Amino acid sequence: MAARLTVNGEARELDLADNALLLDVLRDELGLIGAKRSCDVQVCGTCTVLVDGTPVSSCCFLAHDAAGREVQTVEGFALEPLWEELAAAFSRHNAFQCGFCAPGFVMTLKPLLAERRLRSRADVVAELSGNLCRCTGYRAIVDAVCEVAGVDPS
Repeated sequence: MAARLTVNGEARELDLADNALLLDVLRDELGLIGAKRSCDVQVCGTCTVLVDGTPVSSCCFLAHDAAGREVQTVEGFALEPLWEELAAAFSRHNAFQCGFCAPGFVMTLKPLLAERRLRSRADVVAELSGNLCRCTGYRAIVDAVCEVAGVDPS
């Protein structure tokens, strides 16, 4: 079935199976491999992308539900000024080791930072509770986010 969606600002016309998942379409059809497959049950956050500015788990989001909507992946976010600030803070704090979870974290963070919804370290911890990192521990990640959000890291 044909569907039209906008991905990273570009209109795309795609022929989708009824049960096609957004993650598979992004990775396999469009070559956007930033979002990763990990849990397939919406608990780890590695597949997070934005649909109309809201974070969604693309591993469980039907591609047809994105028809007529704006989808942004980490590849699209990487072209924006906030990306540079976030990437620099993560680097300064050595917040990621393998990087597998990084795209999901930053896509979860983008709207939170843009809307200035992070007012304390507790806010950062709570908002990132749906993102799992298996190798770094969370302190460095939370410290980097606190820096960008301009909140006290303690």
